[in-house]
Amino acid sequence: MMIPGNKILLLSVLCLFLISPAFAGTKYMSGSPELSAYIFGSNELRSGDEVSLTIVIQNTGLNEYKYEWPSIVDPDDQPNTAKFLAVTLQAGDAPLTIKSDPQMVGDLKGGSSIKSVFLVKVNADAPEGTYTLPLKLSYTYFDTADQYGVDTIEYTYKTADATISVPVKIRSDLYIDVVSSTPEHLNVGSDGYLNMKIMNTGYETGTKTIVQITRNGNSPIIPIDSSVYIGDFIPGSIVDCRYKVTVLESAESQAYPVDVSVVYQNTEGDFVTSNAETIGVPVGGKVEFEIASEVPVMNPGNKKEISVIYKNTGDTPVYSAQARISAVDPFSSYEDTAYLGDIQPGQSATANYVVSVDRSATKKEYGLDSEIRYRDALDNTYISDTMKVPVNIVAADFVTSIMTNPIYLSIIAAVIIGIAYAVYHYRKK
Repeated sequence: MMIPGNKILLLSVLCLFLISPAFAGTKYMSGSPELSAYIFGSNELRSGDEVSLTIVIQNTGLNEYKYEWPSIVDPDDQPNTAKFLAVTLQAGDAPLTIKSDPQMVGDLKGGSSIKSVFLVKVNADAPEGTYTLPLKLSYTYFDTADQYGVDTIEYTYKTADATISVPVKIRSDLYIDVVSSTPEHLNVGSDGYLNMKIMNTGYETGTKTIVQITRNGNSPIIPIDSSVYIGDFIPGSIVDCRYKVTVLESAESQAYPVDVSVVYQNTEGDFVTSNAETIGVPVGGKVEFEIASEVPVMNPGNKKEISVIYKNTGDTPVYSAQARISAVDPFSSYEDTAYLGDIQPGQSATANYVVSVDRSATKKEYGLDSEIRYRDALDNTYISDTMKVPVNIVAADFVTSIMTNPIYLSIIAAVIIGIAYAVYHYRKK
């Protein structure tokens, strides 16, 4: 039985349709990116924190309609792909700062997601509450494709911008501000006090609160009493704190750092430590003395009272000062201590010592060690650095040599006695 030609043509076309899907191209009739975003992990921040927020951006866009045809060239992109996706996180009205720049995250296909990380600094005095951070998304997507012939296709792309609100919660912490700091008798190499007024500038009330100071790095200011218990510390309140500290001998007359923080129990019952605030504490100069008297002159074999003037060249007064001199060969001392009393900065006091010099002493200038024991304003006892008291040993003149030599004195005495005896007998005769 013969089949007509037109039927053969129809069967051929039907067969072509049956086998063509394996070689057909695809054309999309609709579809576009559908973007959303959320914070990966907890979205709770605390005032004063600097954290990295990981934001997940997902594309749920679908390609709803498409058809296939053997002569269609497959496009390189799909309509639901967000190409050249740029992500910008903004602070909006939230009390924080976005420290990261906008980010280019690349292409985001439909049904997939991508992460973007932003560094965020929450204001130290941020009020507690829920805020929304605007997340701006800019991208390009495939719109249409016009095909010319069997091997040429022209793509049309569009750009789009979307802003998604990302919610965050800010928990307020107790935050402190050092309103004032006043040193009291704080000098190099001595103990003193640091008086401070501390204000709660945060939005949370701390209970069982302790205000503490700690050493900042290698600062020469070291706390002796480092903690003050103040109990409840409500927002806006100011408390007075007093700490005893010591200053190392290596310090200079300048300001040095001290860290101040509070440990408290929050509304959740947890004990937390606030961010530390660093303050500068001025330190006075070291207590120093100098010899302000003229150089005393002595002769070999001489015994003499010498006067030494001590001047307080430091920045702080000293109390109940007592000076001492150390006599070494060829000197010996009979009165080697002297009470000076209270000496204010810039003032002087005089000490008198009785010393003698060996007859065999070399004629030159000597230095006798001297030091001062004193008390500070807190009644602590200190000893000054050792000072040199110069004493100049010179040769005696003729008269002084005779008057200080016992042999000559014996001869003179014998002569005087002989003369006196001769005169007596002469008058008697």
